[in-house]
Amino acid sequence: MFHPITLAHYFVVGAVLFTCGVLCMVLKRNALGVLMGVELVLNGANLNWIALSNPALRSDPAWAVGLDGQLMALFVIVLAAGEAAVALAIALNYYRLYLSVDVDQANQLKG
Repeated sequence: MFHPITLAHYFVVGAVLFTCGVLCMVLKRNALGVLMGVELVLNGANLNWIALSNPALRSDPAWAVGLDGQLMALFVIVLAAGEAAVALAIALNYYRLYLSVDVDQANQLKG
């Protein structure tokens, strides 16, 4: 009656997260919305890393990545935290100067 969750299910959810993140990055005009899109893209990729590292989901458990998937996901989470901190600092400074975080109006940041 119940079907087991396979690797393909994780890939579908990861692809949906990735696609939602890309659409959010493309369609949002607010800098915070773009940052949320970046986080969704990274979480979609992390889900795929975690799913690939689970030997129970692999047809050949000897081919499973092992802890490499979890370590890659942890590395991506640490990078995402740093990216979010720097991007939020830039967005807050931009808002303080121009009273807007609209990315289309941010052409004053060009060097």
